[in-house]
Amino acid sequence: MPRLHVQPVKHSLDLRSTFEGFYTVTNFNVVERMNAVPGLKTSAAFFSFLRANLVLPSSTLNSNISTPLLHPSSSQSLPPLFPSSLATMTSSAEDEVVPAPNPLEGVPPLVTKQLTDEDDKVAALKLIADSIAQQRQQASRAIIFHPLTLAGYILLLAIVSNFVYKDRSDLGIVATTSAGITMACLIAIRGLTGEYLNLAEKFSWKFATNEDGEEDIIIGSRYGEEIMGAAILRLEGKGNGSGKKKTKSAKTGGKGVVRAWTVRVRYRGKGVGTELLEEAVKITREKLGNSAEIGFAAEHANSNMILPEIFNASFRKREARAAKALETVIENMDTGSKKKR
Repeated sequence: MPRLHVQPVKHSLDLRSTFEGFYTVTNFNVVERMNAVPGLKTSAAFFSFLRANLVLPSSTLNSNISTPLLHPSSSQSLPPLFPSSLATMTSSAEDEVVPAPNPLEGVPPLVTKQLTDEDDKVAALKLIADSIAQQRQQASRAIIFHPLTLAGYILLLAIVSNFVYKDRSDLGIVATTSAGITMACLIAIRGLTGEYLNLAEKFSWKFATNEDGEEDIIIGSRYGEEIMGAAILRLEGKGNGSGKKKTKSAKTGGKGVVRAWTVRVRYRGKGVGTELLEEAVKITREKLGNSAEIGFAAEHANSNMILPEIFNASFRKREARAAKALETVIENMDTGSKKKR
């Protein structure tokens, strides 16, 4: 019996036509095409469900509130973008450049010049008188810390202790006696240096007046409303006691004498005294010419030394430093004038 050869029917899935039908609008039924393929029957129901849920009513598509745009539409437009307030603040801050505050704003300048007001002159003279009274502390330190004073003090304590101390029960008496001796020594030193207070009280306007009744030049350094430094300058011209120029020549001769020079204690070491000396040299050369000499007077306001010479070493050193400072100022001013030429 001859066998029947059944030709197998080849089923092929044309996916290209399927997807073309899916993406183009035709009358072709996608679901029926899928049902023709046995392997896709189960998926057909899923695609039908998906298609039914993807269909949106026209009222929903026209909603501008809750539904996002699924495709470009000319009927809907985004609201105009306004500049951010932060950006506006940043740009305005960049445009307005705020200058950095000056740390010296409000600080009064230091002015050193010849004083003409009577009140300023009185304040300068009081400052010089205070410097005379302050020499009492310097003299007291010179006595206390002098080697001879320390040796005598220790020797006195040893002698008294030798007479008072007998046994350990006398330690209290020794301590009390030593304290009494110490107080007596300090009172004695106070009495020895008290003359500086009398010298300060005697200092008056007469010190700043020469024999002809002419007033000396009083130079002051002002910081705000306070006179913080003072100097007294006397001009001694050749042939007369006045310091006035008689000709327009740059050299007339004469001498400038610094009779007082002091600065308040808390402002010392800050260059105020140097400015006073510079102003004294400047005034001397303006009045007497460039050839005029300038130096400290032998009998200046702080020249009185009431202690024995062995205790005046600190005072001598102070005078030497003042003379050196004046020489340095003159050298610097001469060097500066040569450079300008």
